[in-house]
Amino acid sequence: MSPEPIRVVVADDQPVICAGFAALLAAQPGVEVLGTAGDGRELVALVARTRPDVALVDVRMPEVDGIEATRLITADHPTRVLILTTFDLDAYVYDAVRAGASGFLLKDVTAERLVEAVRMVAEGAVLLAPAVSRQLVAARFADVPLARPEPAAARELSPREREVLLELARGRSNAEIAGDLNVSPETVKSHVAEVLRKLGLRDRIQAVVYAYEHGLAGRVR
Repeated sequence: MSPEPIRVVVADDQPVICAGFAALLAAQPGVEVLGTAGDGRELVALVARTRPDVALVDVRMPEVDGIEATRLITADHPTRVLILTTFDLDAYVYDAVRAGASGFLLKDVTAERLVEAVRMVAEGAVLLAPAVSRQLVAARFADVPLARPEPAAARELSPREREVLLELARGRSNAEIAGDLNVSPETVKSHVAEVLRKLGLRDRIQAVVYAYEHGLAGRVR
């Protein structure tokens, strides 16, 4: 039996871009486009009606913007949100990540990369581009004091788990962390899972935000 297709919706207030992304994805094997939306309000209703696996969402939309739409979607549905943005350091991207987005892509993304990203997010991966995430989050918390009381939950982390959290804050992939710490990628994956569990976080993007918000990462540049 063939695996179930990845169910996707696309939202963008520019009809040509919206239709283009939808057509590109619909042409891929194993991907089913359930519909499109031109604003955030329409998107939220579309997700509630169709229950897609992935929503490809523009940040700047009328009525309800992509950030608020992301918050509403992830609060009520298992749909994973992949944010589209024009600039790699768009200030809105950080807020979208905090709202529950699973990652972001530039609008000039190649067709191959777009399809790969949708498949990865559908499988539970998080798209956190290291260079962008480091600059984006570090800039957001440039004025956060380094000396802050450590959260009680963070004190439950083992020394190795703390190392892994700091590596995540630097935007490192599992493979890169494994190389830095001289352990296997599988071991890193296990440590990441424990970090998320102990801190009550959904994914590694939230781990990055947590590390900066609580002064655990220092001023990583």
